[in-house]
Amino acid sequence: MSHTSSIALITGANKGIGFAIARQLGARGHMVWLGCRDMSRGEVAALSLRGEGIDARAVELNVTQDASVTNAAKTIERAVGCLDVLVNNAGLMLGEPTSLARESIDEMKQMFDTNVFGVLRVTQAFLPLLRKSGAARIVMMSSGLSSLTDALDMRSETWGVGFGGYCASKTALNMLTVKLAKELDREGIKVNAVDPGLTSTDMTGNGPGHSADDGARPAVALATMHAFGPSAGLFACSSAGELVPRNW
Repeated sequence: MSHTSSIALITGANKGIGFAIARQLGARGHMVWLGCRDMSRGEVAALSLRGEGIDARAVELNVTQDASVTNAAKTIERAVGCLDVLVNNAGLMLGEPTSLARESIDEMKQMFDTNVFGVLRVTQAFLPLLRKSGAARIVMMSSGLSSLTDALDMRSETWGVGFGGYCASKTALNMLTVKLAKELDREGIKVNAVDPGLTSTDMTGNGPGHSADDGARPAVALATMHAFGPSAGLFACSSAGELVPRNW
């Protein structure tokens, strides 16, 4: 099916950074699909974007459930036939454990199921649609806390941060990003990860940090970059809005 505007799917898009990414891509002319676990919240978010003149639709999508992901892929395939951008934004961070020595394995499994296996589950399901695009882009929502280099650097702002299970899940996601980028390079599909920076959202308890709009910028930049842009990288945004490479 031919299409004139680019089509994007953003997981976890009914609020926070995901919603901001959808709004910014929509403002650039993309049709945006908001992947949401709760369809009623997704419909409210999509309606809000349509009120701003954005072509937005909600699709039920729970990244931890095979059937939900498969059904979402079928829904989007029936509606539009292909996909140009996939932003794997849905993520889970549970409360900070007192130490890794006592961290709940069950909670770590939940975070890995969303942050690692859920991302791959969605990517695998939508690859057939992405392959129908002339220049598909896959963006992974990583974290500055994922960096092994920074975790070992006493001068880094992340040196004293805990969250062992969450950090490990994002480090694992980084490896999948690199492996996918290498695998898909010859097909012209670019795969990158982003560090949104400390962002004030529900997941961070709406504490310190910049706005979701600022946190969305690196993902939007990578989702819309030209054919000579990077792949297999981890990027943040500078204060001027330019992509800045981060340490793996």
